[in-house]
Amino acid sequence: MIFRLDKRLLFPNPSLAEEDGLLAAGGDLSAERLLLAYQNGIFPWYNDDTPILWYSPHERFVLFPNELKISKSMRQVIRSGRFRVTNDQCFEQVIEACSAVERDGQDGTWITDEMKEAYIRLHHKGHAHSFEVWEQSELVGGLYGVKIGRVFCGESMFSRVSNASKTALIALCNSGLYELIDSQVHTEHLTSMGARMISRKEYMAILQNNVAKG
Repeated sequence: MIFRLDKRLLFPNPSLAEEDGLLAAGGDLSAERLLLAYQNGIFPWYNDDTPILWYSPHERFVLFPNELKISKSMRQVIRSGRFRVTNDQCFEQVIEACSAVERDGQDGTWITDEMKEAYIRLHHKGHAHSFEVWEQSELVGGLYGVKIGRVFCGESMFSRVSNASKTALIALCNSGLYELIDSQVHTEHLTSMGARMISRKEYMAILQNNVAKG
């Protein structure tokens, strides 16, 4: 059963999501609703042809920073000093670049103009953050997501040159700011770096502990 949201600021129990994780449709992308969603293990994922769709997968694809795997070749890239990494220096440029990335199996982007505006508002309120990767003065990679305590809910990443997005992820893990990176959607790329599936129960326990800490 897909729940229909209205103006009330509430969500159904995430455990009621469909097999594919789809939980609800409708509502809005206000900062208050988005924060409530992330605090309850829910995130929006839709495109211009659908209403706002809210997902809460029964398993979560996550990366624990202390389980990060860095290949020998990637360690050489980092030691070379080729890239410079910054944090929250150009959030809007990062989300714009992520929206422009062509991805296999996707026609267009799920990062709609409405989504961009919503996450930029979250950033201005201090809840959404970016890591940027520079080669000399050019922005060549990065990622952004939502912070819930010491959980980073990753939304998207981009790379204009080889290894730039990996560099951003490594910087995120090594920042010491987070105990868990929620990657949401499984990819072989992240699996190779140590990401794995955990149960909803384990994920929600970690998330709720962080919500409780404020």
